[in-house]
Amino acid sequence: MSTQTTRILVFSHRPEVRETIITAVGRRPAPDLGRVEYVEAGTIADVLYEMDNGGVDLAILDGEAQPTGGMGLSRQLKNEITDCPPIVVAVRRKDDRWLATWSQADAVLVHPLDPLAAAETVAEVLRSTALPAVRG
Repeated sequence: MSTQTTRILVFSHRPEVRETIITAVGRRPAPDLGRVEYVEAGTIADVLYEMDNGGVDLAILDGEAQPTGGMGLSRQLKNEITDCPPIVVAVRRKDDRWLATWSQADAVLVHPLDPLAAAETVAEVLRSTALPAVRG
């Protein structure tokens, strides 16, 4: 069991969507992973600030965010940040999964979020990524 704290950035222009994502993933997505510390971002500027400063282990982006959606933002981050942390995009329709692939996202969540599936998806992405040294 890990004692490492993982920082997850959650982006949506809508606070209720951020809350839904955080609630679905939970504070510990799997027993073998450490606790999660969430950083909420309501604007693109907030996301860019957090990503530029480092310390984000994973980002979950709302694909329906306005005025810029999480899919376009994911593609931008993946193309502009060296060693970009993994990104999960939350979409409203299963049919939008292909767009998440275009966005270079590491995984996709589909609303309405199933807490078991959301936690497992995030856990799988975190396991497949070498996490930096303990922060917490």
